[in-house]
Amino acid sequence: MDEGPEPPARSAVADRLADPAVVHSDVSYERGNGMAAMKPRTGDGPMEVTKEGRGIIMRVPLEGGGRLVVELTPDEAKELKDALDGVVG
Repeated sequence: MDEGPEPPARSAVADRLADPAVVHSDVSYERGNGMAAMKPRTGDGPMEVTKEGRGIIMRVPLEGGGRLVVELTPDEAKELKDALDGVVG
């Protein structure tokens, strides 16, 4: 029986990632960069809301750094507004 085309050959890196005996943190050193750049976690700025395409993107700074990014439809944004108005007044 014909079982279809042969799957593409995997690269040496893919073979190493598939091998459970390989410590995966060692693989990043093959690219010449062993550690990701660290970004400061302070001063993430104010809350932002922008319209992007059909959606609304809300970025909320979090305590301790980072940002919560939420994509909303216009209907969801109206529901959020109504819910916040009910609490805040």
